[in-house]
Amino acid sequence: MEALKVVLTVVQVLLAIFLIVTIMLQPSKQQGLGVVSGAAETFLSKNKSKSWEVRLAKLTTLVAFLFVALTLALSVL
Repeated sequence: MEALKVVLTVVQVLLAIFLIVTIMLQPSKQQGLGVVSGAAETFLSKNKSKSWEVRLAKLTTLVAFLFVALTLALSVL
């Protein structure tokens, strides 16, 4: 039982690090100067970044859910 706790704790620490990384990779919601950033964006680049942002948000949600589930499982053990 102790070995299982150690393995789950290591997995939890790795999930915590991965969760921090996925949160830090997400782009800021603030708009910069419209003159600098708005003119350089095309229709294709906007759609490409949106799909990347959506995938990253879904990955962050999944990792957060796994982290919470693992935390609850460890508290029961």
